[in-house]
Amino acid sequence: MEDRIHDARTRVTLLEHGLENVNSTDYPGAYEGYDDAWSQRKFEKNFRVDVVKMGDDELEFDMVGIDAAIANAFRRILLSEVPTMAIEKVYIYNNTSIIQDEVLSHRLGLIPIKADPRLFEYRSDGDSEGTAEDTIEFQLKVKCTKNSHAKDTTDPDELYKDHKVTTKHFKWIPVGKQAEIFKEGDIRPVNDDILIAKLRPGQELDLKLQCVKGLGKDHAKFSPVATASYRLLPEITILQPVVDHLAEKLKKCFSPGVIEIRNVNGHNTAYVKSARHDTCSREVFRHEDLKDLVRLSRVRDHFIFSVESTGVLPPDILVTEAVRVLMGKCRTFLTELTETSGAT
Repeated sequence: MEDRIHDARTRVTLLEHGLENVNSTDYPGAYEGYDDAWSQRKFEKNFRVDVVKMGDDELEFDMVGIDAAIANAFRRILLSEVPTMAIEKVYIYNNTSIIQDEVLSHRLGLIPIKADPRLFEYRSDGDSEGTAEDTIEFQLKVKCTKNSHAKDTTDPDELYKDHKVTTKHFKWIPVGKQAEIFKEGDIRPVNDDILIAKLRPGQELDLKLQCVKGLGKDHAKFSPVATASYRLLPEITILQPVVDHLAEKLKKCFSPGVIEIRNVNGHNTAYVKSARHDTCSREVFRHEDLKDLVRLSRVRDHFIFSVESTGVLPPDILVTEAVRVLMGKCRTFLTELTETSGAT
């Protein structure tokens, strides 16, 4: 009985045609005899963050000991409430390409800009010009011409010069005293090879681009992440020994590296090597000779986060900023709660 209650409280069970124990029960009165009252001491004891993998643009970490509501709030903040700089206004002086002005402006707005948003302010409402504190400016001026040295070929790369307009053609124009604060290369598009338009001889683009600070909840172009997701840690329990040909069959039911085989008393026996890599496809439940030999579940309070930055900021910085935003929300809530209770 104790084991069943423990599983109901801490595990989401995967069945052949559904799920069990999907609702959180860590609140007072859910189960008789259990103290589920929240306390900061208990939270600090159980909560931890383990960094599993970190690269220039990708971060994978485990967040353990929290409720799904907090994990999801953290994910949503990463997507929509960590500020970045993005192109907001496009001044078109000349556009003789085949791309319409509004389509071109939309494409430009989605280009990630490598600039630390923490060093800039939000632009005031109604301010159309901007200042050095809230605006980044680029010039994009490209004209396609024929290559007089081209040989007998049909390859546009050899026939024409500047026929592909990419982000390498962006030229940063310092506003105010920005040149004294930032050095060359500090402010630029994240990648130099993002294709914007294709031109032919005689066609040209002459644009001025203004970047401002904004949030992903206002427009997706301000979102600092390509993806930000989480999943619960899988747990696979082999209920009885699975040997020989059944072991091989069981191994094929899971993702590579999840189930491995070792020799035990002269028999090839299956064991769980790394449940973390399982995709929870439940393929094993399709086989009558295997479905009762394993139990699949997920740990309710163990979240595996994957964060992929657009390149605007390193992923570890994005996570830190998301924590700051969440802390700010908590402070605001507590302040309003105090003021409301004081007024009554």
